[in-house]
Amino acid sequence: MHDDPLSRYARDRADELPGAGLEHPFGPEWDVFKVRGKVFMLMTSSTGDPIVNLKVDPEDGKALREAYASITPGYHMNKRHWITLRPDGSLPKDLIDDLVTESYLLVVRNLPRAKRPVDPDTFGR
Repeated sequence: MHDDPLSRYARDRADELPGAGLEHPFGPEWDVFKVRGKVFMLMTSSTGDPIVNLKVDPEDGKALREAYASITPGYHMNKRHWITLRPDGSLPKDLIDDLVTESYLLVVRNLPRAKRPVDPDTFGR
């Protein structure tokens, strides 16, 4: 459904993360990625252009929005804790991978220790 490079990179990274899964609780136009039942990434093209919503540390989100025109406050999300990525070609694959991973780890950190699929302090380091 989402065939632009941004969506492909984000989906490919999410698919690599332990315990991550794809659901469609808001209908087929929204891809919702969860870990242990908690959302860490949403993707849709229903806005006209494909977008990717990710959870973010509020300070990191502010810095990212200032650094990249294609990163905006989260579409239909808490504007402080979510960002939206738009595919204008300015976001390097490594940054997209890092942002998807960080969103996942922010959610994992808030899970009870016994439910965490990875240790958020050591994963990927």
